[in-house]
Parts: sequence; structure tokens; C-alpha cells
Amino acid sequence: MQKTTDNPFLKYAAPGISGLQPYVPGKPVSELERELGICDSVKLASNENPLGASPKAKAAVADLLDELARYPDGGGFELRTALAEFHGTEAEAVTLGNGSNDVLDLIARTFLAPGSEAIFSEYAFAVYPICTQAVGATAKVAPAHDGSSGPRFGHNLKAMQELVSDKTRVVFIANPNNPTGTWLPKDELLEFIGSLSSEIIVVVDEAYTEYVEEDAYPDATQWLEQYPNLIVTRTFSKAYGLAALRVGYGLSHPDVAELLNRVRQPFNVNAAALAAALAALDDQDHIKQSVAINSAGMAQLITGFEKLGLDYIPSVGNFICVDVAQSGAEVDAKLLREGCITRPIGGYGMSQYLRITVGLEDENRRLLQTLESVLK
Repeated sequence: MQKTTDNPFLKYAAPGISGLQPYVPGKPVSELERELGICDSVKLASNENPLGASPKAKAAVADLLDELARYPDGGGFELRTALAEFHGTEAEAVTLGNGSNDVLDLIARTFLAPGSEAIFSEYAFAVYPICTQAVGATAKVAPAHDGSSGPRFGHNLKAMQELVSDKTRVVFIANPNNPTGTWLPKDELLEFIGSLSSEIIVVVDEAYTEYVEEDAYPDATQWLEQYPNLIVTRTFSKAYGLAALRVGYGLSHPDVAELLNRVRQPFNVNAAALAAALAALDDQDHIKQSVAINSAGMAQLITGFEKLGLDYIPSVGNFICVDVAQSGAEVDAKLLREGCITRPIGGYGMSQYLRITVGLEDENRRLLQTLESVLK
């Protein structure tokens, strides 16, 4: 349906909706190929694992086919128990979501309301402002580092600290951050969390944590006992390769999880997702292989960008932002016509950048060759 600029129903909508724009996901490969009349595309736009899902996860989904008429376990007992064991906590500390995106939304609906404020960084994940404004709360955006006292585009925790007020209820921190791939070291992040009031919910979004290989990178789940106001979110969509099934989780103090579960929708995680995630968690060799492929692919892309004379933002995720020194949207459109799907990020205020997912060796090579061609 065509979107109207003057929506007559806007006056009936909840506060905060008027300032929202819908999240715009990348189009499916089949739709783009149909629109552009191309085939054999490579999709490097959505930070998906090019290796795919674990064979164990695929087998678990196949085994479930005879049970499709049954509702899933609404409490996700087996997966929550396995996650608790994996992280060395208790099952009551685990909140399951339809992707970690769902958990972020649960946090906003539980702890934010009109008159309250949420703080996050410039260039941070687009879902933070969406879930904040959707509940009528105020979003306070801290400027990111400009490169003089921290990594350019990275979270500036001092600037975030300066926005804290008596109305602050939630602080969102992406580590590493999407779309920039920047990250916060342990000492800096721990000091920041410790400086905040225990009445403020601190959310550390670790969607890409499995890919990080930096010694100073922290595992925030280790701080849950120390900080009862901390929530750590993770996902099976990225390194675990289960993006199609939408399953993620939050780890927190059991009392916080109990509140999140009060607003969690019944059966928010489907049976296939529960089974696949449980099997994927048991296949850490697949994760190791995925990380190895990502490391090699990241080095391949960086070498290619440097040969092309292109600047980029150093990333610890499974994606990297490259400065194409012109309109990213226009370069993306040219790449699309050649069958290479990337992600322009003008919506983040980074109009000259493309976010490119690390693919398999042949996919990365094709992307670099095509990028060189369209930039000439």
C-alpha cells in the first residue's frame, strides 16, 4: 500500500509515533533479481553468516516437521536451561525473544514511558530510537567520537554520561556497534556502568560478540552478579546463522527478567527456532569455523579497500563500513545492477559509506572487483 505523507490516522496514534520512520530492511535476493533482471547475486548486506547454519541446527528443524500443529514451549524451558548452563547462570535470568530485537523492545516497554528518557550513541543501532519513541519516551543521542580522543564513530561514554538526568531510565550500548563495527574495551565500559545509578537499566547489546578477537574486549555477562541493573542481549541470527528463525535472548538479574516476561508475548519464539538454537548452541565447532572464515574475509576486504585507496572504519564484527567518497546510495545502486547487494547507511548520517558483510572468499573477491569497476 502506498504510504501517504498526510496520514489522517496520525492524530489517533500514541505519542512518539509521529516522529518515527519504519525500519527499512534489505530486500530479499529473489525480489531484487526480479526487479533488476539479474541472477547469481551475492548478498553482503545483512550481516548474515555466509557459512549458514550448523548442520545440527538444520537436522533439529527437520526433526520437528511432524510437530508443526503443536504450539511451542511458551517458556522455552530447554533452551533457557541450556543457555543458563552455557553462561554459568540460572534459567530464571534468561529472557527469550523473537531475535534480540524483540528483547530490546521488551526492555523499552517495561522500563520506558512518556516523561522518561533513554540514552544511546550517535551511529548506534537503529532499533534503539524506534523502541524508545514507540513507547513515548524521549531519546537522548550522544555524539560519537570524532577521532581526537577515541575511535572515530565509536561510542563516547563521557558524552553519554553528560546526558544522564533524573529522567534517565535506560542506556543502550552496542558492543560491538552496528553499523560501525567499533567497540569498547573492558576497563572503559566497566567504569561507565559502575558510574551510573543502580536505578538506571544498562543494556549491553552483544549481537556480534562471537566474532570479536580482541584481548581487551569484555564479556558483559560476567558482570551480571555485580550489577543487578545490567541486561546483556545476544542473538542466534549472526554467528549462529539462524537469522531466518528469529531467536535471541537477554541475560539479567532474575527480578529484571521476571518483569520482562510480564510483557513478553505468549509463544514469542517458535518451535523451530527453539530447537535450532538449542542444537546450534551445542555446535561450538561451527562457531569457530565461522569466526575463522570471517577473520580471513575481513583481511581480504581490507586489503582490497586499501588497494582501491578507500578509507574504512576498522571493525570487529562480521561487516565493515567503507567510504566510497561519493554518494553511497548511488554506488550501491550500481553494485546492485551488477549483482552485488550491499547496505547504504545514509539513514545513520553516513551518506558516503556502504556497510558490507564479510562473505566467503569468492563473494568478497567479486564484490571488490565490482566495486573497482563501478567507481571508475
